Amino acid sequence: MDNGGRLLSLSAPHFPYSTTILRRHSTVTSISYSLKPPPQQPPEPPESPDLRRPEKSLGSSSSSSSSASSSSLPKTPLKNPLKGRSPLVQSEVASKVSSFGSALASKLRLSSKLSPPPPPPPPPEETQFRSEPKPRKEETLKPELEFRQEKKIFVGNLPTWIKKPDFTEFFRQFGAIENVILIKGHHEVEKNKGFGFVMYTEEKSAIKAVEFDGVEFHGRVLTVKLDDGKRLKTKAEQRVRWVQDGGEEDVKMLNKSSWHQEREESRMSLQRIIDTNEDNWQVVVSAFEKINKPSRKEFGLMVKFYGKRGDMHRAREMFERMRARGITPTTHVYTSLIHAYAVGKDIEEALSCVRKMKEEGIEMSLVTYSVIVDGFSKVGNAEAADHWFDEAKRKYKTLNASIYGKIIYAHCQTRNMERAEELVREMEEEGIDAPIAIYHTMMDGYTMVRDEKKGLIVFKRLKECGFTPTVVTYGCLINLYTKVGKISKALEVSRIMKEEGIKHNLKTYSMMINGFVKLKDYANAFAVFEDMVNDGLKPDVILYNNIITAFCGMGNMDRAIQTVKEMQKLRHRPTTRTFMPIIDGFGKSGDMRRSLEVFDMMRRCGCIPTVHTFNALINGLVEKRQMEKAVEILDEMTLAGVSANEHTYTKIMQGYASVGDTGKAFEYFTRHQNEGLEVDVFTYEALLKACCKSGRMQSALAVTKEMSTRNIPRNSYVYNILIDGWARRGDVWEAADLMQQMKKEGVKPDIHTYTSFISACSKAGDMNRATKTIEEMEALGVKPNIKTYTTLIKGWARASLPEKALKCYEEMKEMGLKPDKAVYHCLMTSLLSRASMAEAYIYSGVMSICKEMVEAGLTVDMGTAVHWSKCLCKIEGFGGELTETLQKTFPPDWSSHQHHHSLLDQVSDVDSDDGDDDVDVDEDEDDVNSVSGMLSYK
Repeated sequence: MDNGGRLLSLSAPHFPYSTTILRRHSTVTSISYSLKPPPQQPPEPPESPDLRRPEKSLGSSSSSSSSASSSSLPKTPLKNPLKGRSPLVQSEVASKVSSFGSALASKLRLSSKLSPPPPPPPPPEETQFRSEPKPRKEETLKPELEFRQEKKIFVGNLPTWIKKPDFTEFFRQFGAIENVILIKGHHEVEKNKGFGFVMYTEEKSAIKAVEFDGVEFHGRVLTVKLDDGKRLKTKAEQRVRWVQDGGEEDVKMLNKSSWHQEREESRMSLQRIIDTNEDNWQVVVSAFEKINKPSRKEFGLMVKFYGKRGDMHRAREMFERMRARGITPTTHVYTSLIHAYAVGKDIEEALSCVRKMKEEGIEMSLVTYSVIVDGFSKVGNAEAADHWFDEAKRKYKTLNASIYGKIIYAHCQTRNMERAEELVREMEEEGIDAPIAIYHTMMDGYTMVRDEKKGLIVFKRLKECGFTPTVVTYGCLINLYTKVGKISKALEVSRIMKEEGIKHNLKTYSMMINGFVKLKDYANAFAVFEDMVNDGLKPDVILYNNIITAFCGMGNMDRAIQTVKEMQKLRHRPTTRTFMPIIDGFGKSGDMRRSLEVFDMMRRCGCIPTVHTFNALINGLVEKRQMEKAVEILDEMTLAGVSANEHTYTKIMQGYASVGDTGKAFEYFTRHQNEGLEVDVFTYEALLKACCKSGRMQSALAVTKEMSTRNIPRNSYVYNILIDGWARRGDVWEAADLMQQMKKEGVKPDIHTYTSFISACSKAGDMNRATKTIEEMEALGVKPNIKTYTTLIKGWARASLPEKALKCYEEMKEMGLKPDKAVYHCLMTSLLSRASMAEAYIYSGVMSICKEMVEAGLTVDMGTAVHWSKCLCKIEGFGGELTETLQKTFPPDWSSHQHHHSLLDQVSDVDSDDGDDDVDVDEDEDDVNSVSGMLSYK
């Protein structure tokens, strides 16, 4: 990635040509953009002087010659497949190869333009073609000795019960062995047919072994002799017959017995069933069991089949069954077993297989390395993935796009996009073309880091390189827009998909629904759901979970539970994520009884509670300040074998902080540390809040020192807690010192910081500094909120300046802020405590505020009504317009004048000025405590 923000060019812009290869099918995954010219064709050998050219071209030859020319090269040729054939065959094959090369060159559009291949040779003439005698088959064959493999020996008269390891161990004494072939019986798979072959690495070892012909081996006299070449000679004859007669299938069946034919049919049937019935494992297993004597190939197919499913236990079982039959696993079989463990995310067992491979001397292929890198990528261990990727680079000079895609995915999942960009650049420098899957991986990575600009650059480059966007491509784009909160652009992408004829799938619909749910736009979320149903798609568990989250966000908890029951009717098994939003929703609404009922319902559905499920229950209980029940849930977690995490203990500490129990907060902080859990800034925030709530500021300072020792920086929330703690004590100097320290450390004060500092100024009676703080806020662009004005009004009330309180109230309304219950309570208490008939402006202010409260439908508690009534008695005696208006805000229990006087008698010892200092604004509480909060009405 250069400084200009461009994604590293994925090969296409390196060329001065504008040729673009269009992709019409999604199965095509890459485009070749290599700068290297094609290899030069070697010069044709001179023609034999004895060969005369025919008079006519091959195209006009007789039907017999055309049928011969229709054959092709064998699938498994020797080093020189044309050696030993007639000149006619050589000329015909050369003609076929040259015509194939011309057809291939026409398909390589870009390469042919960059470096055109040499023109094809002219077709051979047919001069005197018919006069050339056809060579006899015996003349084309070499003697048997020329087919002999010098390092190979034949061993006969073996005991039928002997196993391959014992057979190998005996003949290893003569030298290093390259391969051992022990021919097994057709029907008795546990026995051999009495003979086998040994391939040594050196010829002298084979000669030395032959000297032991006639040696006794487990009661049998062995026959040991050098390879006579009969096997390769037979194959050469079959190859010549295939070229001449064009009967490949007939040649294959010449030397096959009925048992071999039956076995070949069973093998082909197994392969066909695996390809067509991959999800039906019973059919696959049944087809495998029908094979009488499975070979390495059949066992390898089954290990690969289980590996794709992630069924590592059955893959291991099949692997051990193969070894029990004496079949030595190859690199491919080991790779399939490692893939099974990688899919099952059991990386330790996968590495154990790798160590076993190295102990047995089996080389790891590039596919094996790719599987291991992919396994570490899926568990999020990018460092280990890099280690194995580097080992693959050291072992293999050239890598492929598959292993590069795996390592790029690993770093995208860990959000290390710089490293991912380096790998893409390295891949291009190696001349490897990026497939479309790597583009999708990079787009997904930029989505995780919320980098919309670079994500769109990748999408643009994808189209410029000739790839046709698929539903996966547009799904990545929709996911990007929903993650950054631009759901309107996601809808535009959906419209483009429809125009291009690309249908949505469940994932794209789920992304759009999830985007609307995050924006709390539940109407559009359900509209997308209806569109999905109209398109004929059936919701899966993930989509149902999103819909349940939408219902919970709307507060319609009953509909969410009904949706869970609908899932069960459709045989969709709910997961813990299905019940999480329901449990959390009931907890936030304070209905812990229903929350616990849903928790039991989840268990009855077979879902095992996780730590997140228990945390949701604890969150609800902490919000209700039911700490005893929250601790009971914590104990139940321990009994269920679920370990508490950092969030669990932090939430418990926050609960004890809210009730002011500092001792319990420190107790669970100690448990947090003893269990080896990470202590972060959120943990210290809960501990500091407990200290400040209880007024233990020295303990709070000790906590901040420990944070500095552990190099945990203090954020704005930590400073807000400390400033609020000093504000509760009215220590404006300590609060001011924290404000200065906060600015020095580069932590920007927010609205909560300023509100807490204004509260400290108000309690200290320094309203001038509070006013200057308001001016400083406005200069920095921080606008006061409702709590800020409530704190100011309370401060002016303490200073016995009700006119200033009324002015703040008017300013608040001019700024468009709507007064809440706390503002009315604080202002009315202040004005009634200072009001008299002589102060007309205060009386009129009280009347206007009374009318606003009545219009807003606000009702005060009984204790507040008693206190206000006592103030009204001092202003209007036993009745008046103000009393009549204000009593409309009193509780319904306020019925008669006599009842009013009886209550006044009960609180006659309460002074009208008492309680001002009890009015406090806590940033964590919505309402201000009542002035007469100590009073209770029974």
